[in-house]
Amino acid sequence: MSNDPLHRGDEPGLSPSKMVQNYVFGAILIILFIMVCRLFAPFFTVLLWSTLLYVLLSPIHHRLTKNLDYTRTSGIIVKNILAVVFALGTAILILIPLTFVASLFSRQIMDLMRFVREVFNEKPDVLWDLFNNISQFLKDITAERIIISGDEIQRWIVDTLSSSLQRMVTLSSTVAKNVGSFLLGLVLMMFCLFFFYIDGAYLSRLVLHAIPIRKEYISALTGKFMDITRNLFFGYIMVALIQAVMAYIIFSIFQMKGALVLAALTFICVFIPMIGGGLVWLPLGLIRIISGDLFGGVLFLIVSGLFISLLDNVLRPMFLRDRIQLHPLIIFFAILGGVSAFGFNGLVLGPMVVILFLTVLDLFLTEHKIETD
Repeated sequence: MSNDPLHRGDEPGLSPSKMVQNYVFGAILIILFIMVCRLFAPFFTVLLWSTLLYVLLSPIHHRLTKNLDYTRTSGIIVKNILAVVFALGTAILILIPLTFVASLFSRQIMDLMRFVREVFNEKPDVLWDLFNNISQFLKDITAERIIISGDEIQRWIVDTLSSSLQRMVTLSSTVAKNVGSFLLGLVLMMFCLFFFYIDGAYLSRLVLHAIPIRKEYISALTGKFMDITRNLFFGYIMVALIQAVMAYIIFSIFQMKGALVLAALTFICVFIPMIGGGLVWLPLGLIRIISGDLFGGVLFLIVSGLFISLLDNVLRPMFLRDRIQLHPLIIFFAILGGVSAFGFNGLVLGPMVVILFLTVLDLFLTEHKIETD
């Protein structure tokens, strides 16, 4: 008789009444699982990011607590104190930078909107020649199938920039209105992290024990989940964040208007394969050159290329070390699709779902001895 939970329903000699009981029990289990998911749905974001933060910080916490003697009262007290410190420290590390960035971000959006209007009003001749050249170029390469005037190009650029910046203003206002919800979520996250640090090992064993899959598969999926979480954070999110910080420093040194907003755009564009942050700094440098500052524009392009885009080629291999063996294009579309499906949570959920799917597929092929060569 097989001990594999996946094959228990195939046991011979099962009576009809027993089969009916199994089906009814299975239906009840599914209904209850759906109800549990519905109960926890409002707290999905809190639980997700609490779990991710716990996975990232648990190695440090484990090193500090591995030598504690839990049979003694002093060991239990120290464990609880460390759990409180880690939970509070995580909240502080999130709250202080976000508060600073949010206040500065909203102000810079307004400054950037005014700057865009000033550029189009103060330098119409230079921009007019540029737009006319673009119009003529499009006309030539399409054999006059696409005819767009310089006025239409300028109007399209102004409308696009204005609408994009306006959406950012609306987003900032929405975030400001939901400060209470954010703070409540932060408190709940602290609460979750505290209990994860106290009973994380027990909770993980409880959840994994309830999943009717062979232990070696559970171990493989758990290990892959931990690996994915850490490598996605350090190899993609952290690298993008470092590049955004470098972009903010460079944009500020070169006195670019809305340096923080442009750095935030750089953070998003870093995930685009091949182009990356160049989608932001390259047009900025070209605009500076067109505006008459040849030396400043060329210097800005060189510095940005070295300390923003090339930084990706140095940091990403160092963090990942080929532990996530997926093409950057797949990661890009996984992030894009994840954000579209899950919002901000999709930044992590998108690639995680794809990689876990490929892991489960590999386990399935191994189980059924299907050759892929």
